[in-house]
Amino acid sequence: MRIIPHPTGYATRIHHALAQTLFPMAMMALVILLPPAATSEVCGSHDHLGSRLTSSFPEENVRHDRHKNASLQNGSVGRGGRMSERELNQAIRWFAREHHLPQALIRAVIQAESGFDPLAVSPAGALGLMQLMPRTAAALNVRDPFNPVENIRGGAKHLRYLIDRFDGNLSLALAAYNAGEHRVKRNHYQIPAIQETQMYVEKVLFYYRTFKTGKRLSEGVRRMY
Repeated sequence: MRIIPHPTGYATRIHHALAQTLFPMAMMALVILLPPAATSEVCGSHDHLGSRLTSSFPEENVRHDRHKNASLQNGSVGRGGRMSERELNQAIRWFAREHHLPQALIRAVIQAESGFDPLAVSPAGALGLMQLMPRTAAALNVRDPFNPVENIRGGAKHLRYLIDRFDGNLSLALAAYNAGEHRVKRNHYQIPAIQETQMYVEKVLFYYRTFKTGKRLSEGVRRMY
C-alpha cells in the first residue's frame, strides 16, 4: 500500500504544531529524568595525591529547613554528645557548605581524630569529634567541645582557615591541624619531620579519598592505624 503524502503547506503546519507541543514536553522530561551534574572538587594547589582544593566549591544540594539550620548554628542539636547519624550527616553537610569544604574531608578528619567519638579526649587534652584543643576551641567560640555540632562548626572553620593560610595546600593544612601552624612555618612550609604528623597526614588523605568514593570504612581499615 502506497502512502500518499500530504500537501507541503499542510505538512509544514503539522510539523510546527507538533514541534511547539512536544519540544517543551521533551525538555521537561530531560530535566526531570537526567541526574544532577557531578560537582568537581577543583582547587588551588596540589597535595601529594594530585588532587586540588579551593575555596570555590559549588554549593551542594542541601535542603534548607530554617528551624533545623538554626539548631545547627546554635548547637542545640547534639548536646551532651548525643546525636543520631542523620543529625551528624546534616551537621557535616551544613558546615561543609558554610566553609566551602568537601564533606568527605570533614569526615576524614573526624575519623582520624576521634573515630567519630564525640566524647574523645586525647592525652594532650584535645576534645571531641575533631579534637579541638581548649585554647583553639575558645578562639573559635566553641563553648562545649563535646557538643558534636559545636565541635564540627569549630573544626570546619579552623580547617578552612588553615587551607587558606597555606594557599590551598591540603597536606600542609592537615600537618598544621595536627602539629600546629607555627611548626609548619618554622619548617619552611613543609610537613614537619614528626612521625605522628606525617602518619596523620597520610591517614587523613587516605580516609578522604575513601569517603570521596562514597565507600564506608570497614572495621579492618578502621584498625589500620
